[in-house]
Amino acid sequence: MPIVKFEKQNWETGLNKLRRAYRLCGPVEDKGFHYFKDLGEAELPDFGCLNTRLSAKGIVYPQSEDMFEYSLDETLDDHHVMKDVQKDYSPRIVLGIRPCDAKAVKLVKLNFDTADYKDPYWLRAWEATTFVGLACDNPCSACFCTTAGCGPYHEEGLDVLLVDNDDHYMARVLTEKGIRFIETAGWDTTGVDGASLIEERRAAAEAKIVSHVSTDRLRGADTMTLHAAGIWEDISFSCINCGTCTFVCPTCWCFDIQDEVHGKQGKRTRNWDSCMFPIFTVHTTGHNPRGSQLQRVRQRFMHKLKYFVDKYDQGIMCVGCGRCVSQCPVNIDIRRVCELMNDLPAPDACAAQE
Repeated sequence: MPIVKFEKQNWETGLNKLRRAYRLCGPVEDKGFHYFKDLGEAELPDFGCLNTRLSAKGIVYPQSEDMFEYSLDETLDDHHVMKDVQKDYSPRIVLGIRPCDAKAVKLVKLNFDTADYKDPYWLRAWEATTFVGLACDNPCSACFCTTAGCGPYHEEGLDVLLVDNDDHYMARVLTEKGIRFIETAGWDTTGVDGASLIEERRAAAEAKIVSHVSTDRLRGADTMTLHAAGIWEDISFSCINCGTCTFVCPTCWCFDIQDEVHGKQGKRTRNWDSCMFPIFTVHTTGHNPRGSQLQRVRQRFMHKLKYFVDKYDQGIMCVGCGRCVSQCPVNIDIRRVCELMNDLPAPDACAAQE
Protein backbone atom coordinates (compact mmCIF):
# COMPACT_ATOMS: atom_id res chain seq x y z
CA MET A 1 0.00 0.00 0.00
CA PRO A 2 2.07 2.96 -1.25
CA ILE A 3 1.90 6.32 0.51
CA VAL A 4 2.30 9.52 -1.49
CA LYS A 5 1.95 13.17 -0.61
CA PHE A 6 0.84 16.23 -2.57
CA GLU A 7 0.53 19.90 -1.70
CA LYS A 8 -2.86 21.31 -0.72
CA GLN A 9 -2.27 24.31 -2.98
CA ASN A 10 -2.65 21.91 -5.92
CA TRP A 11 -5.83 20.27 -4.58
CA GLU A 12 -8.31 22.32 -6.64
CA THR A 13 -6.29 21.91 -9.83
CA GLY A 14 -6.37 18.15 -9.42
CA LEU A 15 -10.11 18.13 -8.78
CA ASN A 16 -10.71 20.06 -11.98
CA LYS A 17 -8.82 17.41 -13.92
CA LEU A 18 -10.83 14.69 -12.19
CA ARG A 19 -14.09 16.36 -13.27
CA ARG A 20 -13.28 15.50 -16.88
CA ALA A 21 -13.44 11.78 -16.14
CA TYR A 22 -15.59 11.49 -13.00
CA ARG A 23 -18.63 12.88 -11.28
CA LEU A 24 -17.48 14.32 -7.96
CA CYS A 25 -19.38 14.09 -4.71
CA GLY A 26 -18.46 15.39 -1.27
CA PRO A 27 -19.67 17.01 1.96
CA VAL A 28 -21.21 20.46 1.59
CA GLU A 29 -22.80 22.68 4.24
CA ASP A 30 -26.48 23.50 3.92
CA LYS A 31 -28.42 25.43 6.59
CA GLY A 32 -25.98 24.58 9.34
CA PHE A 33 -25.59 20.89 8.53
CA HIS A 34 -23.30 18.98 6.19
CA TYR A 35 -24.55 16.55 3.56
CA PHE A 36 -22.97 14.54 0.78
CA LYS A 37 -24.03 15.84 -2.62
CA ASP A 38 -22.86 16.03 -6.22
CA LEU A 39 -20.40 18.89 -6.58
CA GLY A 40 -21.09 21.53 -9.20
CA GLU A 41 -18.52 23.15 -11.40
CA ALA A 42 -15.80 24.72 -9.24
CA GLU A 43 -17.61 23.57 -6.08
CA LEU A 44 -15.24 22.09 -3.49
CA PRO A 45 -15.94 19.57 -0.75
CA ASP A 46 -15.97 20.99 2.76
CA PHE A 47 -13.60 18.91 4.87
CA GLY A 48 -14.20 21.06 7.95
CA CYS A 49 -17.08 18.98 9.29
CA LEU A 50 -16.69 16.10 11.74
CA ASN A 51 -19.59 14.07 10.39
CA THR A 52 -22.33 14.70 7.87
CA ARG A 53 -25.90 14.73 9.18
CA LEU A 54 -26.78 11.73 7.01
CA SER A 55 -24.18 9.16 6.09
CA ALA A 56 -22.73 8.67 2.62
CA LYS A 57 -24.95 5.59 2.22
CA GLY A 58 -27.36 7.53 0.04
CA ILE A 59 -24.75 7.95 -2.70
CA VAL A 60 -24.87 4.25 -3.56
CA TYR A 61 -28.32 3.58 -2.13
CA PRO A 62 -30.52 6.66 -2.72
CA GLN A 63 -33.28 7.49 -0.28
CA SER A 64 -35.73 7.33 -3.18
CA GLU A 65 -34.87 5.58 -6.45
CA ASP A 66 -36.98 5.04 -9.56
CA MET A 67 -36.73 1.45 -10.82
CA PHE A 68 -39.27 1.03 -13.65
CA GLU A 69 -41.68 3.16 -15.62
CA TYR A 70 -44.82 2.06 -17.42
CA SER A 71 -47.95 3.28 -19.15
CA LEU A 72 -51.60 2.48 -18.42
CA ASP A 73 -52.69 3.86 -21.77
CA GLU A 74 -54.32 0.89 -23.52
CA THR A 75 -54.07 2.61 -26.90
CA LEU A 76 -50.31 1.99 -26.82
CA ASP A 77 -48.98 -1.39 -27.94
CA ASP A 78 -46.54 -1.63 -25.05
CA HIS A 79 -48.80 -0.24 -22.32
CA HIS A 80 -48.32 -3.39 -20.23
CA VAL A 81 -44.52 -3.32 -20.45
CA MET A 82 -42.31 -2.12 -17.61
CA LYS A 83 -39.18 -0.33 -18.81
CA ASP A 84 -36.02 0.27 -16.79
CA VAL A 85 -35.52 3.87 -15.76
CA GLN A 86 -32.29 5.17 -17.24
CA LYS A 87 -29.64 5.82 -14.59
CA ASP A 88 -26.21 7.39 -14.61
CA TYR A 89 -23.63 4.76 -13.70
CA SER A 90 -20.67 6.71 -15.05
CA PRO A 91 -17.53 6.77 -12.83
CA ARG A 92 -17.94 8.77 -9.65
CA ILE A 93 -15.65 9.76 -6.77
CA VAL A 94 -16.82 10.26 -3.20
CA LEU A 95 -14.41 12.71 -1.58
CA GLY A 96 -13.94 12.93 2.17
CA ILE A 97 -16.00 9.95 3.28
CA ARG A 98 -15.12 9.08 6.88
CA PRO A 99 -13.71 5.59 7.55
CA CYS A 100 -16.81 4.61 9.54
CA ASP A 101 -19.10 5.36 6.61
CA ALA A 102 -16.87 3.44 4.20
CA LYS A 103 -16.89 0.41 6.51
CA ALA A 104 -20.68 0.73 6.69
CA VAL A 105 -20.97 0.49 2.90
CA LYS A 106 -19.15 -2.86 3.08
CA LEU A 107 -21.56 -4.08 5.76
CA VAL A 108 -24.57 -3.06 3.67
CA LYS A 109 -23.06 -4.90 0.71
CA LEU A 110 -23.64 -8.14 2.62
CA ASN A 111 -27.36 -7.61 2.08
CA PHE A 112 -27.31 -6.48 -1.55
CA ASP A 113 -24.64 -8.87 -2.87
CA THR A 114 -25.42 -12.43 -1.81
CA ALA A 115 -24.98 -15.86 -3.35
CA ASP A 116 -28.70 -16.01 -4.08
CA TYR A 117 -29.38 -12.43 -5.12
CA LYS A 118 -27.35 -9.54 -6.45
CA ASP A 119 -29.17 -6.21 -6.45
CA PRO A 120 -28.35 -4.66 -9.85
CA TYR A 121 -29.01 -1.05 -8.81
CA TRP A 122 -26.92 -1.15 -5.66
CA LEU A 123 -24.04 -3.09 -7.21
CA ARG A 124 -23.75 -1.00 -10.36
CA ALA A 125 -23.69 2.18 -8.29
CA TRP A 126 -21.08 0.72 -5.93
CA GLU A 127 -18.89 -0.55 -8.78
CA ALA A 128 -18.94 2.90 -10.41
CA THR A 129 -17.80 4.63 -7.22
CA THR A 130 -14.30 5.36 -5.95
CA PHE A 131 -14.23 6.01 -2.21
CA VAL A 132 -11.63 8.56 -1.13
CA GLY A 133 -11.63 8.63 2.65
CA LEU A 134 -10.51 11.33 5.05
CA ALA A 135 -8.89 10.16 8.27
CA CYS A 136 -10.57 11.45 11.42
CA ASP A 137 -8.19 13.17 13.85
CA ASN A 138 -10.83 14.63 16.18
CA PRO A 139 -13.66 12.12 16.70
CA CYS A 140 -16.95 13.50 18.02
CA SER A 141 -18.05 12.86 21.59
CA ALA A 142 -20.68 10.29 20.55
CA CYS A 143 -18.22 8.24 18.47
CA PHE A 144 -17.41 4.71 19.63
CA CYS A 145 -15.95 3.33 16.40
CA THR A 146 -12.94 1.59 17.94
CA THR A 147 -15.14 -0.83 19.87
CA ALA A 148 -17.56 -1.31 16.96
CA GLY A 149 -15.06 -2.87 14.56
CA CYS A 150 -13.88 0.36 13.00
CA GLY A 151 -11.60 3.32 13.75
CA PRO A 152 -10.60 6.88 12.76
CA TYR A 153 -8.00 5.56 10.29
CA HIS A 154 -9.84 2.36 9.27
CA GLU A 155 -9.20 1.41 5.64
CA GLU A 156 -11.87 -1.21 4.88
CA GLY A 157 -14.12 -0.12 2.02
CA LEU A 158 -11.79 2.68 0.91
CA ASP A 159 -9.80 3.05 -2.29
CA VAL A 160 -7.66 5.88 -0.89
CA LEU A 161 -7.20 7.17 2.65
CA LEU A 162 -6.27 10.86 2.85
CA VAL A 163 -4.47 12.21 5.91
CA ASP A 164 -4.52 15.97 6.43
CA ASN A 165 -0.98 16.99 7.37
CA ASP A 166 -0.70 20.78 7.57
CA ASP A 167 0.12 22.08 4.08
CA HIS A 168 -0.18 18.75 2.29
CA TYR A 169 -2.16 15.54 2.14
CA MET A 170 -0.68 12.11 2.60
CA ALA A 171 -2.55 9.50 0.60
CA ARG A 172 -2.43 5.79 1.30
CA VAL A 173 -3.41 4.18 -2.01
CA LEU A 174 -5.32 0.96 -1.36
CA THR A 175 -6.80 -0.28 -4.67
CA GLU A 176 -6.57 -0.02 -8.44
CA LYS A 177 -9.38 2.53 -8.31
CA GLY A 178 -7.24 4.54 -5.91
CA ILE A 179 -4.29 4.43 -8.28
CA ARG A 180 -6.47 5.77 -11.12
CA PHE A 181 -7.74 8.55 -8.86
CA ILE A 182 -4.20 9.75 -8.09
CA GLU A 183 -3.01 9.42 -11.67
CA THR A 184 -6.03 11.20 -13.18
CA ALA A 185 -5.72 14.13 -10.77
CA GLY A 186 -2.17 14.68 -11.97
CA TRP A 187 -0.90 16.03 -8.67
CA ASP A 188 2.85 16.30 -8.33
CA THR A 189 3.08 13.43 -5.88
CA THR A 190 6.10 12.31 -3.92
CA GLY A 191 6.47 8.87 -2.44
CA VAL A 192 7.04 9.07 1.31
CA ASP A 193 7.78 6.68 4.12
CA GLY A 194 4.81 7.94 6.10
CA ALA A 195 3.69 4.69 7.72
CA SER A 196 5.14 5.56 11.13
CA LEU A 197 3.60 9.07 11.09
CA ILE A 198 0.20 7.70 10.07
CA GLU A 199 0.42 5.13 12.84
CA GLU A 200 1.20 7.86 15.38
CA ARG A 201 -1.71 9.93 14.13
CA ARG A 202 -4.02 6.90 14.27
CA ALA A 203 -3.05 6.13 17.87
CA ALA A 204 -3.55 9.76 18.89
CA ALA A 205 -7.00 9.88 17.28
CA GLU A 206 -8.10 6.63 18.88
CA ALA A 207 -6.94 7.89 22.30
CA LYS A 208 -9.45 10.74 22.01
CA ILE A 209 -12.41 8.36 21.80
CA VAL A 210 -13.99 8.15 25.23
CA SER A 211 -17.10 6.10 24.39
CA HIS A 212 -16.90 2.33 24.32
CA VAL A 213 -19.20 -0.66 24.03
CA SER A 214 -18.63 -4.26 25.02
CA THR A 215 -19.69 -6.89 22.48
CA ASP A 216 -17.65 -9.93 23.49
CA ARG A 217 -20.59 -11.96 24.83
CA LEU A 218 -23.18 -11.22 22.17
CA ARG A 219 -22.21 -14.01 19.79
CA GLY A 220 -22.52 -16.68 22.46
CA ALA A 221 -25.65 -15.24 24.07
CA ASP A 222 -28.91 -17.17 23.85
CA THR A 223 -31.21 -15.41 21.37
CA MET A 224 -34.47 -16.27 23.15
CA THR A 225 -33.06 -15.13 26.50
CA LEU A 226 -32.18 -11.75 25.02
CA HIS A 227 -35.54 -11.52 23.28
CA ALA A 228 -37.46 -12.24 26.51
CA ALA A 229 -35.25 -10.10 28.75
CA GLY A 230 -36.84 -7.53 31.00
CA ILE A 231 -34.72 -4.68 29.67
CA TRP A 232 -36.90 -3.80 26.69
CA GLU A 233 -39.72 -2.01 28.47
CA ASP A 234 -37.31 0.48 30.00
CA ILE A 235 -35.35 0.92 26.76
CA SER A 236 -38.45 1.48 24.62
CA PHE A 237 -40.41 3.62 27.10
CA SER A 238 -39.49 7.00 25.59
CA CYS A 239 -39.34 5.97 21.90
CA ILE A 240 -41.70 7.95 19.65
CA ASN A 241 -41.12 5.74 16.58
CA CYS A 242 -39.91 8.70 14.50
CA GLY A 243 -37.39 6.59 12.56
CA THR A 244 -34.57 9.12 12.92
CA CYS A 245 -32.17 6.45 14.16
CA THR A 246 -32.70 4.28 11.08
CA PHE A 247 -32.52 7.10 8.55
CA VAL A 248 -29.26 8.53 9.89
CA CYS A 249 -27.73 5.07 10.37
CA PRO A 250 -25.17 4.15 7.69
CA THR A 251 -25.87 0.40 8.03
CA CYS A 252 -29.69 0.32 7.92
CA TRP A 253 -30.84 -1.15 4.61
CA CYS A 254 -34.63 -1.68 4.79
CA PHE A 255 -36.71 -0.40 1.89
CA ASP A 256 -40.26 -0.37 0.54
CA ILE A 257 -41.39 -0.45 -3.09
CA GLN A 258 -44.27 1.75 -4.21
CA ASP A 259 -46.02 2.58 -7.46
CA GLU A 260 -46.78 6.21 -8.25
CA VAL A 261 -49.19 6.97 -11.08
CA HIS A 262 -49.89 10.38 -12.62
CA GLY A 263 -52.61 10.20 -15.23
CA LYS A 264 -51.76 7.14 -17.29
CA GLN A 265 -48.03 7.17 -16.61
CA GLY A 266 -46.51 5.33 -13.67
CA LYS A 267 -43.22 4.63 -11.94
CA ARG A 268 -42.16 1.97 -9.50
CA THR A 269 -39.91 3.43 -6.83
CA ARG A 270 -37.74 2.03 -4.06
CA ASN A 271 -37.71 4.12 -0.87
CA TRP A 272 -35.92 3.79 2.44
CA ASP A 273 -38.17 2.31 5.11
CA SER A 274 -37.81 1.91 8.86
CA CYS A 275 -38.52 -0.90 11.30
CA MET A 276 -39.50 1.88 13.73
CA PHE A 277 -42.61 2.77 11.73
CA PRO A 278 -45.85 1.17 13.01
CA ILE A 279 -46.95 0.05 9.53
CA PHE A 280 -43.59 -1.51 8.63
CA THR A 281 -44.77 -5.07 9.33
CA VAL A 282 -48.52 -4.72 8.74
CA HIS A 283 -49.83 -7.70 6.72
CA THR A 284 -52.47 -7.35 4.02
CA THR A 285 -54.85 -9.01 6.46
CA GLY A 286 -54.37 -6.11 8.85
CA HIS A 287 -52.42 -8.20 11.36
CA ASN A 288 -49.22 -6.60 12.65
CA PRO A 289 -46.75 -9.03 14.27
CA ARG A 290 -44.82 -6.08 15.70
CA GLY A 291 -47.67 -3.82 16.60
CA SER A 292 -46.27 -2.44 19.84
CA GLN A 293 -43.59 0.15 20.47
CA LEU A 294 -41.60 -2.33 22.57
CA GLN A 295 -41.59 -4.95 19.80
CA ARG A 296 -40.28 -2.49 17.24
CA VAL A 297 -37.51 -1.13 19.46
CA ARG A 298 -36.47 -4.64 20.42
CA GLN A 299 -36.36 -5.70 16.77
CA ARG A 300 -34.05 -2.82 15.84
CA PHE A 301 -31.49 -3.61 18.51
CA MET A 302 -31.77 -7.39 18.24
CA HIS A 303 -31.15 -7.12 14.50
CA LYS A 304 -28.09 -4.90 14.82
CA LEU A 305 -26.55 -6.45 17.89
CA LYS A 306 -27.57 -10.12 17.78
CA TYR A 307 -29.26 -11.44 14.61
CA PHE A 308 -26.64 -9.86 12.33
CA VAL A 309 -23.78 -11.12 14.53
CA ASP A 310 -25.08 -14.69 14.36
CA LYS A 311 -26.04 -14.71 10.68
CA TYR A 312 -22.78 -13.31 9.34
CA ASP A 313 -20.50 -14.58 12.11
CA GLN A 314 -18.86 -11.21 12.64
CA GLY A 315 -19.16 -8.05 14.72
CA ILE A 316 -22.22 -5.93 15.31
CA MET A 317 -24.14 -4.19 12.52
CA CYS A 318 -22.79 -0.84 13.64
CA VAL A 319 -19.64 1.19 12.96
CA GLY A 320 -19.89 3.48 15.97
CA CYS A 321 -20.43 6.75 14.06
CA GLY A 322 -22.65 8.06 16.88
CA ARG A 323 -25.30 9.63 14.64
CA CYS A 324 -28.22 7.81 16.26
CA VAL A 325 -26.90 8.81 19.69
CA SER A 326 -26.59 12.50 18.93
CA GLN A 327 -29.78 12.82 16.85
CA CYS A 328 -32.30 10.73 18.80
CA PRO A 329 -34.89 13.24 20.10
CA VAL A 330 -35.54 11.18 23.25
CA ASN A 331 -31.91 10.19 24.01
CA ILE A 332 -32.10 6.44 23.42
CA ASP A 333 -28.46 5.37 23.34
CA ILE A 334 -27.30 2.28 21.43
CA ARG A 335 -24.16 2.18 23.59
CA ARG A 336 -26.24 1.63 26.73
CA VAL A 337 -28.44 -0.96 24.98
CA CYS A 338 -25.40 -2.87 23.75
CA GLU A 339 -23.94 -2.94 27.25
CA LEU A 340 -27.23 -4.17 28.74
CA MET A 341 -27.49 -6.95 26.16
CA ASN A 342 -23.84 -7.92 26.52
CA ASP A 343 -24.05 -8.03 30.31
CA LEU A 344 -27.24 -10.06 30.46
CA PRO A 345 -26.59 -13.30 32.40
CA ALA A 346 -26.61 -16.54 30.42
CA PRO A 347 -29.64 -18.85 30.95
CA ASP A 348 -27.70 -21.24 33.23
CA ALA A 349 -26.49 -18.30 35.31
CA CYS A 350 -30.06 -17.08 35.71
CA ALA A 351 -31.21 -20.54 36.79
CA ALA A 352 -28.42 -20.73 39.34
CA GLN A 353 -29.45 -17.38 40.82
CA GLU A 354 -33.02 -18.61 41.22
